[in-house]
Amino acid sequence: MGKFYALTSDEVTSLEKENQALVRSLAGECMVVLENDGALPLGKEERTIVLYGSGARNTVKGGTGSGDVNSREVVNIYEGLKAEGFNILSDDWLDRYDKTLEDATNAYMADINEKAAKQHVPPIMIMFSTPFVAPDEELITQVKDADIAIYVISRNSGEGADRYDVKKDYELDDNEVKNIQFLAANYKKTIVLLNTGGVIDTKVLRNTDGINAVMIAGQMGNIGGNIVSDVLTGKSIPSGKLTDTWAENYSDYPSSATFSHNNGNIDDEYYTEGIYVGYRYFDTFGIKPAYSFGYGKGYTDFAYEVDDVIADEKKVYVSVTVTNTGSKYAGREVIQVYVTSPEGAIDKPFKELRGFAKTSLLGPSQKETVTIAFDTASMASYDITRASYVLEKGQYIIRVGNSCDNTRPAAVLTLDRDVVTVKCRNLFGLDEAVEEIQAPKREKEDISGLKEIALDSSKFTTSVIEYQIDRPVLEDKRSGEKLTMDDVKSGNATLKELVAQLTLEEMANLCVGLFDHSASNVVGSASGSVVGAAGETIGIPDRKIIPTVNADGPAGLRLQPHFKTTADGQVLPGGEVFGLSRNPFPDDTPADAIDYYQYCTAIPIASTLAQSWDMELIEKMGHIVGTEMQQFHVHLWLAPGMNIHRNPLCGRNFEYYSEDPLIAGSCAAADTKGVQSFAGQGTTIKHFAANSQEDNRMYNNAHISERTLREIYLKGFEIAVKDSQPLSVMTSYNLINGIHSANSKDLLQGALRDEWGFKGFVMTDWFSSQDARSIGLAPANVKYDCASSPDCIKAGNDVQMPGSKQNVDDIIKGVEDGRITLGDVQFCALNILGVVAKCE
Repeated sequence: MGKFYALTSDEVTSLEKENQALVRSLAGECMVVLENDGALPLGKEERTIVLYGSGARNTVKGGTGSGDVNSREVVNIYEGLKAEGFNILSDDWLDRYDKTLEDATNAYMADINEKAAKQHVPPIMIMFSTPFVAPDEELITQVKDADIAIYVISRNSGEGADRYDVKKDYELDDNEVKNIQFLAANYKKTIVLLNTGGVIDTKVLRNTDGINAVMIAGQMGNIGGNIVSDVLTGKSIPSGKLTDTWAENYSDYPSSATFSHNNGNIDDEYYTEGIYVGYRYFDTFGIKPAYSFGYGKGYTDFAYEVDDVIADEKKVYVSVTVTNTGSKYAGREVIQVYVTSPEGAIDKPFKELRGFAKTSLLGPSQKETVTIAFDTASMASYDITRASYVLEKGQYIIRVGNSCDNTRPAAVLTLDRDVVTVKCRNLFGLDEAVEEIQAPKREKEDISGLKEIALDSSKFTTSVIEYQIDRPVLEDKRSGEKLTMDDVKSGNATLKELVAQLTLEEMANLCVGLFDHSASNVVGSASGSVVGAAGETIGIPDRKIIPTVNADGPAGLRLQPHFKTTADGQVLPGGEVFGLSRNPFPDDTPADAIDYYQYCTAIPIASTLAQSWDMELIEKMGHIVGTEMQQFHVHLWLAPGMNIHRNPLCGRNFEYYSEDPLIAGSCAAADTKGVQSFAGQGTTIKHFAANSQEDNRMYNNAHISERTLREIYLKGFEIAVKDSQPLSVMTSYNLINGIHSANSKDLLQGALRDEWGFKGFVMTDWFSSQDARSIGLAPANVKYDCASSPDCIKAGNDVQMPGSKQNVDDIIKGVEDGRITLGDVQFCALNILGVVAKCE
């Protein structure tokens, strides 16, 4: 009989209520006010409004794909405002749009199902590459008897497909523009809300007279409507700051011309912008954005004064006093510290974020002193000629502000000679030449009068990385006993002694996900104790080795919300949910079937959470997920996603935090600490690494220089590993310089384990070492092949998900043929069991 931890009642639980209440109390801080002439917050007398836009009743709670969450309900913005007592006069328009949307959705699913039937694949495989596009809105032609108009712009995206620089995606479409202009011309107050997971063009919003406020509501999870209502009425105070640069034009992004489908080449992506991603590019090359990185208003204003900068060869401390200079509203401010490094042999951006701090809630005239601290060595750049991180001699200018575009110099640190902080080895040689752009020569800056601090090169220490050379075979020295995990837990045996007793076949199965030999696995196919989980590792009962249950994220757990079993615990068909695809329970479902329920909280998406710049808030969100993992007995959350927002059109940016690795790494570490505050539960930071493109995501080759990888695309992962030690890491689908990330020993052993000290296990993304083209997850005609199963083992990619018999056979054959060693397989098994021991 199967054992399930799902609930047998569909009543709202106290945990659901507690988690949603906590989300509601915190999430308003993630919203970013782009424009506000005093229109917000709305007064108590301002309760008669008109509400328009695709997101008014069809508010997007979060992106599509495995990052979705099957919550009990979704409170849209219309419902949130109605619950707050707003009188909404535009129901007629909203009713008509609802019908238009329903018809479009039905037509879309009919087309998807027809294509799936012809290709003999599940509908979700077609949906990955063919996302739903909302229908056109009808034009607004009537002026209602209200003073306030609210217009909600929604955009959705997800895994498997990138966005486009076209109308109704990155750009506003014609009807959206006309409707916004109509409202701005006919109402005393017009407020525009952006229900988006990423950047869109804002020229119309910034150049239309009569728009009084623009706010990024983001995608706030399943009670987003309540959260938006709280912020609009001032119950919650928005204090978010941008974690991406919002450009004046899409073409201003340095990767715009060649990104993904833009140049017709989805096989190869050349990172010619190098380290100049986001604000590093705009700032260094003098390109003025619409809204800069770190920018965000609130309902009040602040002044700040640098009290002091203290620095030595270990740490830099910047103390800043912040004052709320407003007279009416409270607020929180984010102080950001950037560093301009000296021009030397290594090309450098004009400035880079090195630290930040957010004040507590300050009322009018209240002040607070915050201190931002960061490691002096964090200012080092990677020098490929020395295979080292180097602080070049010269002046390091400390800049303090409340956005990238609003900083001022506070102090100068002067280093007398070059210092090597970490001695590495070059790991990521290019397979093809990539001509990277170089920074223009800077104009000399007047820094006279600033505090000067001398750094002594002789007082720095140099870390020298020791790299693993081989993996010796573990010999069974206790052959007269049959060791189990219980022996390890009791101290009677070590993990190495247990692994030494496992057969090659046992370990090959352990290194492959728990698969169904009779059917093709798909995402969310696990049918063990947690129905709808993404997958499981295998258990070995006679060794007391349990399977680990893995559930999707990163905006909450994605489980099957309702399933049925027979009386003896056999899971019955029906109830599967994947976005718009819903499988009903069949008519022949037994009358005595047992119903189970697994409703989970959808927290705000990663790109919205990051805008809080509040690591304690994000840790609390991780704790929310941890409580539900504990309830449903999920061991590993396949989250947080933390790739860099290289380009705003990446379809999966909503799952990731920022264009900046310090923000991304700090957020992922905070999320991990929240989840891992519960014993036996862990996160799986992903997608490692450089998953910047969704079109042909499984067979795309990212050509990236060593320095760019280390300073931009790997740095966030390094921060997260060192700060929070997640239990697991998931590799990305793409190749990096001709080698699949899943097959890169330099990435998984050299960087992740040897340089950063990672202690958990590594898993592949789903089907990385299987031919995904046969099940419709990838285009039929691609330039590169899938990852190799034996090479995953050689690289230290411990678990191949979701797994297949072919994976097991390939691992065994790889040892027999000498392609990999028994020591390689034992090494992976040891990593897996190290995590299993913590998940008991």
